[in-house]
Amino acid sequence: MPVTSLKDQRESLWRRALQGTGAYVLACLVLCGLALWSTLVGASSISLRDVLNPAANDVIAQVLFISRIPRTLALLLAGASIAVAGMIMQMVARNRFVEPATVGTVSAASLGMLVVALVAPGMALLGKMLIAACFALAATGVFLLILQRIPMRSALVVPLVGLVFAGVIEAVTSFLAYRFDMLQAIRAWTVGDFSAVLQGRYELLWVSLALTVAAFFAADRFTVIGMGESVATSLGVHYGRWMFVGLLIVAMVTSSIVVTVGVIPFLGLIVPNVVSLFMGDQMRRSVVWVAIAGAALMLLCDIIGRLVIHPFEIPIGTIMGVLGSVLFLALLWRKRAELG
Repeated sequence: MPVTSLKDQRESLWRRALQGTGAYVLACLVLCGLALWSTLVGASSISLRDVLNPAANDVIAQVLFISRIPRTLALLLAGASIAVAGMIMQMVARNRFVEPATVGTVSAASLGMLVVALVAPGMALLGKMLIAACFALAATGVFLLILQRIPMRSALVVPLVGLVFAGVIEAVTSFLAYRFDMLQAIRAWTVGDFSAVLQGRYELLWVSLALTVAAFFAADRFTVIGMGESVATSLGVHYGRWMFVGLLIVAMVTSSIVVTVGVIPFLGLIVPNVVSLFMGDQMRRSVVWVAIAGAALMLLCDIIGRLVIHPFEIPIGTIMGVLGSVLFLALLWRKRAELG
């Protein structure tokens, strides 16, 4: 009879508990509660009665349908998509400490946005997203090539290389912005902020939802390529093809979010790592929980940002940056302790 460690037994218990129907129902109820809270919070006072009967006041109805509900939907879509994209990035790079914001993907998407603003400022949002996605895909590919040429004595080297690579891209972006007097403009892409989300200005995020659903159906393939090229080939999975598909999904999701609301740091790193503590490394089993947890954390950070200095608000990118950096350091410390 095989002997299992206490950690494996605890993980198995959590996995069985979280895979039950009741756990999913409870998670959806919590997510709906946060979404309702997000809809009610803001500079304009809106009560639950106003939400249930919006026609009672035309002004409140306009605030709800033009601003609050689109903003809440944008938070849900962006949170779920970023978290799943981070999970795919970790599978592709075979490292738990990477995500689009720490390997240059987000920085490259911002650079693509700057190039579009300089060359074709009147381009439609979809066109901007595609250009930003091309930059993001190219940067992510370069990062993976760099990893292949650097001896990895520790898993902690990978995020450090990614942060340096992202810093180089950000330096190029800042130089171009300074050269063409665009420093103020790039703030909209480098700081995640949902305050400007209105009806008609967030619909591009539905593309990221479609890509997230596609990632769910391809979850088994991403799990296999996360084991390495030799294992994937032996199991009949085309490593190069699914590697490209994963990078394409990450690039498209990242660019759609950067174009719409800006950069949200650390979310794609923290959520998959926390979920993996309870659900293990199999993507098919945990991808739904990653999406739910990402959306919930995004809503919670946005609510905090709107309550701290009410009626003003702190950008969600700032809240997530502070919270995420602390959790990131905690994960690094935990990994260092495991390595002895």
